[in-house]
This record gives sequence, C-alpha cells and structure tokens, in this order.
Amino acid sequence: MNMFTLSAKSCMSHLLLKETFDQFSFIEGEITTFNKFTLDGFLYKDFFDKKPERSYSYWRELRDFCFNIIKGKRTPLNFKIILSLAPEHFGDFLKEHQIQTFSPDDITGLYLNFHYDGTILQCITGISMRTFTMDKSLEKEWDAYVEGFFRKAGIEREK
Repeated sequence: MNMFTLSAKSCMSHLLLKETFDQFSFIEGEITTFNKFTLDGFLYKDFFDKKPERSYSYWRELRDFCFNIIKGKRTPLNFKIILSLAPEHFGDFLKEHQIQTFSPDDITGLYLNFHYDGTILQCITGISMRTFTMDKSLEKEWDAYVEGFFRKAGIEREK
C-alpha cells in the first residue's frame, strides 16, 4: 500500500476531463456537494438486453456523470472514488512485470483509492487477492506501476 498526496487541480483534470483513467473499472464512489451521492460501479446484468461479461462499469462510462456532480463554483466537501485495473488487463500486468507466482484468477483487484477531504487529495494503492499470500511482489509492482503511471500522465504530487 502506497499513499500519494496529489495536486488536486492536476489530478482532477485527469480524473474528470481526460481519458487518463478510462480503462479502469469503477468500483464505487461517494461525492458530497449539496447532497451526498453514492455510486456503485457494479453492473446489474438483468438491465441489459445483451448481458456484459464484466462485473463493473468502466470509469469512462461514469466520468461525465461524476463531473456533472462536482462541477460548479464550489469544490466538493469531499469525495472518494475507487478504481481498479480492469480484470481483463491483469494477465498483461503480470506478464509485463514478470510476475510468475500469480495468475490473473488469483487477483480480485488492483486498486486506486482516491480520497478528497475538502483540502487534500490522496490516492492510496491496494491489491486484493482471492487467497492469502506472504508474497508481496505483486503489491510492490503495483505501487511502482502507479507511481510511473502518475509521472507519465503528468499528474503532479504535492510537495
């Protein structure tokens, strides 16, 4: 688990206005402005004529909705947005980072937990596995990946 304190202006631009996080799954969110809005990213498959194979919405499908809640003259009182690398990318991640001790089916989530308290925006990384393991190689690689992802995207960290 790694905690990044991010520039709110820089990160919010990437989160709400750009496609930076669009390939991630949206797990859940809560935004407090004049009301508290709670969002569940879980797809209710019975709603669809053609049932999706995935379990969660992509961030790109909810980004504009969240932007419309947040936009305005005042910043939100707080929010939390939880994203995960989409499960269909777990195998590529393991392969790219040469992690051979796990399979994609071992992973429940590779998470980005964004939290804004009205003044500070933080992102806490995390992983979830289907079984207990003492092997921290996946966790270390995920933390390093996220740090590089933020740097490459130009998401600034607070000093």
